[in-house]
Amino acid sequence: MYEYTAETSNATNTITATALKPGAIVAIKVNGEAHTSGTAATWETGENTVEVTVTYGTTAKVYTVIVTKTA
Repeated sequence: MYEYTAETSNATNTITATALKPGAIVAIKVNGEAHTSGTAATWETGENTVEVTVTYGTTAKVYTVIVTKTA
């Protein structure tokens, strides 16, 4: 598992995830809800969890970003 942190003061930011390997599948979740790559996410004040899962064949890697939105 790979974990990162980020901060924002914006109400929304675009989340885009692109796999480097052709044929890999990318799935994004924001606070547990499915999210479409390239679209804006609306942040809750405080901590938000962005989970990006990249699957290639039978291998999956999960990248987690904790985005903290200040009031």
